[in-house]
Amino acid sequence: MTEHEHEHDHAEEFVILTDEDGNEYEFEVVDVIEVDGNSYAILYPVDEESEDEGYVIMRFALDEEDEEILVDIEDDQEWEKVVSVWEELMEEEALEDDENDEEDDDVQ
Repeated sequence: MTEHEHEHDHAEEFVILTDEDGNEYEFEVVDVIEVDGNSYAILYPVDEESEDEGYVIMRFALDEEDEEILVDIEDDQEWEKVVSVWEELMEEEALEDDENDEEDDDVQ
């Protein structure tokens, strides 16, 4: 995937990314995380045919006109670090959900 203009300030957001062949794909913005001062979008394909590819992570950047765009993460170390941070956040969220479920069970 290449780049796409995007502003990240809505609760439920969708973006359309265009690949190098001009094909467009729609993604839901699942999360936006900060790692080492950069913002990253966690995207999930809306199109059922693309769901097999799973999540896509892209970095927010500014283009020549200072417009916010999404770009591929080219550096392997940067990619690994962002994936690691997001996985940790997902694990913490899962633990919180489990704890909330247990509290709900106690109340009933």
